[in-house]
Amino acid sequence: MYKNGREHYLQSLLTELRHLSTETEWLEFKQNYNKFDELGEYIAALANSAALCGKTYA
Repeated sequence: MYKNGREHYLQSLLTELRHLSTETEWLEFKQNYNKFDELGEYIAALANSAALCGKTYA
């Protein structure tokens, strides 16, 4: 992807995320998540939810 295309994508993604009023099935904000043994399963669950919601990424 060209630089301008990537910048446009990231700006539109940021705009979309800023307009959400709360976390969703495919978007969660975490801070200091220390359960490393569960992290892979957690990421996989978010990715699966994103796919079910028609999102490319979680």
